Amino acid sequence: MDDSLTADHRERLRAAGVEASRVDSLVVRRVADGLPPWWHDLDNALYLAPGARLPESVLSQLMLIPMRRALVVVGGPMDHLVSLLLGGDDATVFLDERVVLTAGEVYCGAGSSIVLHGPVLATRCAVIDARNGGSIVAAGDQLWASNVYLATDDMHRLADRATGERLNPFGASIRLGEHVWLCRDAVVSGHVEIGEGACVAMRAVVRNQKVPAHSVVGGVPARVLRDDVRWDYDDVP
Repeated sequence: MDDSLTADHRERLRAAGVEASRVDSLVVRRVADGLPPWWHDLDNALYLAPGARLPESVLSQLMLIPMRRALVVVGGPMDHLVSLLLGGDDATVFLDERVVLTAGEVYCGAGSSIVLHGPVLATRCAVIDARNGGSIVAAGDQLWASNVYLATDDMHRLADRATGERLNPFGASIRLGEHVWLCRDAVVSGHVEIGEGACVAMRAVVRNQKVPAHSVVGGVPARVLRDDVRWDYDDVP
């Protein structure tokens, strides 16, 4: 039986935001052994690239709640991941090679998607949460400090008492461009676009905002503190 990525699953990854060139270059194999029968019976799929793996504790959590048509693609070893949970049918998760989420937690709800292109380095305790049909897509070359929190939704409805209108985001989309630095305790939620080369300062809250490329934003809510900047991994004068 052919266990390579199916054409339907390739198209689904593209629709979720995986770069077409990356989809075309993927070499992964569908996992058949060690998963409960319901996983296969309900048309779920877990693909691993050569050398990719999930910790046993994460894999067991992934299988706790039956769902349909889940698609999970893992491109590298995720030895330090704490949890990967799916919250319903048609969840899509793509964790590319060179994605390091030390003590990280990933949650993908029904009809939602999370796409992390490598490399992503999250130093500790990143939480990545997409739900209500929302999506999170990060281009490559991400640096996330400790306790970064990315969430499409607030998990509970907040409404106007008189009209019943929902006030907080529902099924939002988050997009991070190439070479983005999220500093310690940064919060990104709701409909957000963060431009290439941007830096989100420590404890800043970016919510329903567009962050310009090559800018530094900080504060609650975040505002532009400096534009036309370049940040580097090397800490030099």
